[in-house]
Amino acid sequence: MRIPTLLSLLGAATALTHNNPPLQTSLTVHIPPSAPLPNPAALLPQTHATLNSLTKHHSAPLSDKSNFHFHNVTPGSYLLDIHCLTHAFLPLRVDISSFSSSSDPSEQSPIKIEAWETFRGNDWGNKGEKVSTEVSDGKSGMVVVARMAGQKSYFMERSSFSVLSIFKNPIILLSLVSMGLFFGMPKLIENMDPEMRAEWEEQQKSNPMNALMGAASGQQGGGGMGNFDMAAFLAGSGGGKEDNKGGNSGGGKKKNR
Repeated sequence: MRIPTLLSLLGAATALTHNNPPLQTSLTVHIPPSAPLPNPAALLPQTHATLNSLTKHHSAPLSDKSNFHFHNVTPGSYLLDIHCLTHAFLPLRVDISSFSSSSDPSEQSPIKIEAWETFRGNDWGNKGEKVSTEVSDGKSGMVVVARMAGQKSYFMERSSFSVLSIFKNPIILLSLVSMGLFFGMPKLIENMDPEMRAEWEEQQKSNPMNALMGAASGQQGGGGMGNFDMAAFLAGSGGGKEDNKGGNSGGGKKKNR
C-alpha cells in the first residue's frame, strides 16, 4: 500500500513542477566603447563576468560583440563583477524579481531586473547610483550596461630628472634671492644720485647694526663695538660710552676746582 502512495506523491510533484516551472530569465551585460577602451572586443580572452549570490554562482565569457550572456538566472539579489587583467570595471548590484500582473496563478509572472552601482565593503542595503537596463533585441531578458573605472597599472613610472624641479625647492629660491641682493645692491648704489648716496651713507653710519658688524669683522674706529652702549641704545638715549666718559671727566674737573 505504501508503494502506490509514494508513486502517486512523486507523480503529483512532477505534475506541479511541469505545470509551474521555476521563474528564469536571461541577463546580458554589455561593455560600451569609450575613450580608454575604443574596442572592448579586443580585451584578453581571460576576461569574464561573474554573477554571485549567497547560494548561486554564474559565470560568462566575453563574446565577440563585447557582451556577457547569463542564462537561466532565477530571481534574487546578485553581485555582478567583471574580471579583466588590463581594465577595471565598477561592480554592480543586480536585483531580479517577479511581480504578478494578473490574479491567475497559473499565468507566468513577468520578471523585473534592476541594477545599481556598489563597491567592496558597502552595506548591501545601501544602493548607489541606478544603472539603466534595456530589453534585449528579440530575446527574453534584459541588457545591463557595464561601467569602466579605468585602466589598471601594475608598475610605477620612474620620475625623470628635470632642471626646473631644482627651482621648486624653497631653499634654492631663497639662495637665489640672496645672491641677487648681494650682487645687485652695489649696482644700485653706484647709480644713485650723489645727494641720495650721501644721505644713505649717513644713515648707515648711525645704524647700530653696522657697529656690530664692524666689531665682528675686527674693524677699529669710532664705529667699533667698544664705542657702542647697548643699554643706552635700548633706553632710547642713543649715547655711547664716549659721552659717558666725557660726562664723568667733566664732573671730576668741577670737583677739583
